[in-house]
Amino acid sequence: MRLIRSFVLATLALVLPVVLSADAPHAFRVEVTGSGRPMILIPGLASSGPGTWATTVARYQSRYRCHVLTLAGFAGVTPITEPMLAGARTEIASYIRDQHLDHPVIVGHSLGGTLALAIAADHPDLVGPIVVVDSLPFLAGAQFQAKTLEDARPGIAAMRTYMTSQSRDQFNAYVKSGASTKFMATSQTDLDRITQWSLDTDQLTMADAMADLMSLDLREDVARITSPTLVLGTWAGLHEQLKGYGMDLPREAFAQTFEQQFAKLSRLHFAMAERARHFIMFDDPEWFFAQVDAFLAKPDDVVRARGFGR
Repeated sequence: MRLIRSFVLATLALVLPVVLSADAPHAFRVEVTGSGRPMILIPGLASSGPGTWATTVARYQSRYRCHVLTLAGFAGVTPITEPMLAGARTEIASYIRDQHLDHPVIVGHSLGGTLALAIAADHPDLVGPIVVVDSLPFLAGAQFQAKTLEDARPGIAAMRTYMTSQSRDQFNAYVKSGASTKFMATSQTDLDRITQWSLDTDQLTMADAMADLMSLDLREDVARITSPTLVLGTWAGLHEQLKGYGMDLPREAFAQTFEQQFAKLSRLHFAMAERARHFIMFDDPEWFFAQVDAFLAKPDDVVRARGFGR
């Protein structure tokens, strides 16, 4: 009996830390599916990883072991007290090492794309090919028409103040209005899904993450990235949104923004979606997968052409 009791106590001592660490909040939650080369998939602001990447996982899980992240505080995942974006930037690199992932492919959408760039710049020897879906190294530059981060700081501060000053009811009403999301996808089903993710997101986490994202300027840092990188851009949704404010920018202006911001990233190929909005994988999956398939098959070949038509 004493031997059995000692065995049980020893077993609990081994198991309990695992149980506690699984329950404790971290900078992201991860779901792992499939087999093969590792692929890390990072969603955007307030987005569910499994929801964003469902079709991507379905396509690649027979060839890739897909590590699908949802960031803390987003889409029903428990928030954390420390800055989430900085925590995710550190913890994803630690996760790659701890899980012994050999140069994983990293696919990031929106905020997740900027986060992928940051990790690849921080740890160029740790990651494999990168796919950035509709994101930029310096989002505040496009958002606030700012040349430098200092120029953007007043707008970033005002944005965060507005987001945190709302009551939860006001926040929910704003989310339901679709003011910030109705140009991100075409179908109402997809828009409803995106809206629900935001309603399930911690308000303070969203405000802080947005402000921290806008405070990143990686235009110089991307020069440290050695991995081949595919950047997929959009313009249709934002073009329609800006027309509502009396601004009719041509497609070339959007492509030029990508070209300028990614100028220091040497091993890059860019492609612009013609009809898809921000959630390219929802709006035009055929085009999306054609680009990603070709890149994953021969990333070094694909990045020999930058893709800006010059």
